[in-house]
Amino acid sequence: MKRRDFLKISGAAAAVLPLAAGCAEGGALCNKLIGRASRGSGKSSDGASLQGEMPCNYEGVGLLGYGCMRWPMADAEQGTIDQQTVNALVDEALAHGVNYFDTSPVYLQGKSEEATAIALNRHPRSEWLLATKLSNFSDASYDNSVLMYRRSLEIFRTDHIDYYLLHSISGAASFRKRFAETGIMDFLLSERKAGHIRNLGFSFHGPESGLDELLELHAAYHWDFVQIQMNYEDWNNAGGRNADASYLYSKLAELDIPVVIMEPLRGGALAGIPAPLAARLKEREPSRSIASWAFRFCGSFPKVLTILSGMENADHLRDNLHTFLDFKPLTEEETGFLDAVGAEIAQYPLVGCTGCQYCMPCPYGIDIPGIFRFYNNCVNEGTYVKSPEQKDYARARRRYLATYDKAVQTARQADHCISCGICQRSCPQHIRIPRELKRIDSYIEQLKRGELQ
Repeated sequence: MKRRDFLKISGAAAAVLPLAAGCAEGGALCNKLIGRASRGSGKSSDGASLQGEMPCNYEGVGLLGYGCMRWPMADAEQGTIDQQTVNALVDEALAHGVNYFDTSPVYLQGKSEEATAIALNRHPRSEWLLATKLSNFSDASYDNSVLMYRRSLEIFRTDHIDYYLLHSISGAASFRKRFAETGIMDFLLSERKAGHIRNLGFSFHGPESGLDELLELHAAYHWDFVQIQMNYEDWNNAGGRNADASYLYSKLAELDIPVVIMEPLRGGALAGIPAPLAARLKEREPSRSIASWAFRFCGSFPKVLTILSGMENADHLRDNLHTFLDFKPLTEEETGFLDAVGAEIAQYPLVGCTGCQYCMPCPYGIDIPGIFRFYNNCVNEGTYVKSPEQKDYARARRRYLATYDKAVQTARQADHCISCGICQRSCPQHIRIPRELKRIDSYIEQLKRGELQ
């Protein structure tokens, strides 16, 4: 289903318009709705002026949310997070109305919650909304699940979690195994009734039938929100075993369930789309980033609660603030244009990796996200070596091999994969990781031997 068709059918097109007015209905701004006295200086930490108000939906949740899965690292090898930079990013985000922070006990080798809590607890609890997860993948027992939940409360020094998610479920079978049969759902429902969980939902990766099964449970559990992967490529071209975002969103909207969007940039891929397509976007909006198109797409839907962005540095944050503080929903013509761009992106030989790191660590030391990121960047930038007949083949071949060795350490390259399949079982995108690694390794070996066909 195309977005413009859905809006026409649902009669929701007009509901998009208040977003551009900074939640101006009734004269209430997002920060006032959550008891915030002042939004701050209106400037970034380097003094650059950022004008406007953060659009919001649903009780003052800023339309731009902060995904805390990709905090900057001081030492990637040791897994040490750059806390000083995290603090500065959180300060600037809060000052401009970003108030929803999404983390998990398993992000960044289990260190994301702590780093996020250190940064947020420097501000009054009324200024920020906490979203974290019951990530009981390795041990779904009742005792361990309760311990994980209470540990999150302890880390954030709070008596409540604003948005609590059952982490990454794909249908009724995974829900029963990890939550229903263990008895933990009864505990979570009692915590919601007591006010310690303000909103209870789940994050979803899976087929249409999986979401249907979970929504059949809505009458019993009353899902307060659902988190889905949604962007203009996945809208009609999700591929693999994951349902198209158009189906996911429409089903949730029918039940009036607020939607939290993850991967609006598809792990950054929609900020660096193939060069010919990027040129077309820049021709239309020279002063806006490529990424801004993806955020405007997601923000133009009326049932969206917030759009998560894993802003690793100040440039990412400020670019997104410029997009949202002066938010312009897509027109019907722009939506059709992005539909076409998304369909063209799907035709490129890209690996659908979002860099979520769920496949890591590899027991054999392979840098799976790094390999896929390098390969995709080369395809997008046009440096992918196609055949010996292309112009400057010899130089392109040498450059490709040299940059691969710089991007991925030799000991962590694709040729070390033994196809154990451990990574594939954890991938929310359902990528056949060993097969893709073998494909890339075969391509690299052909380049090395000068045997590319």
